[in-house]
Amino acid sequence: MSLVFGQVEPAIFKAYAFWAAVLGLKMLLMSVLTGLKRGSKKVFSNPEDVKPGGKVAYDDPDVERVRRAHRNDMENILPYFIIGFLYMFTNPSVTVATNLFRLVAVVRISHTVFHVLVPVHKFRGMSWAIGFFTTAFMGVQIVLHFL
Repeated sequence: MSLVFGQVEPAIFKAYAFWAAVLGLKMLLMSVLTGLKRGSKKVFSNPEDVKPGGKVAYDDPDVERVRRAHRNDMENILPYFIIGFLYMFTNPSVTVATNLFRLVAVVRISHTVFHVLVPVHKFRGMSWAIGFFTTAFMGVQIVLHFL
């Protein structure tokens, strides 16, 4: 048995590429945000990076909050990149696929806002859950499509 992959609708690929780039840039920004937070708090993870008046520490609550948000991105956005890419090959509706990609990006951005900038557990949890289950939905659609 051989699988034949159809072509991806250009509008779906364009939507995926756009929102994947937004999320990739968001993840890069989290690295910068961690560095800025470390610099402002004068809390560093490597002795050679310590500035005058600074210290090496791994438990600053503000730095760790940003790091946890970044880690959560890696745990959720990286699987989305793979699943979203494969989802394009299931011949989804352009409208549905575009809105799923958009939804994941928006809730991942809101997750960071509610984790780092305006810590509100309820909204952070809702943002995570919406992104997680949207990605899971796409994953299930892939499995069902290729059964």
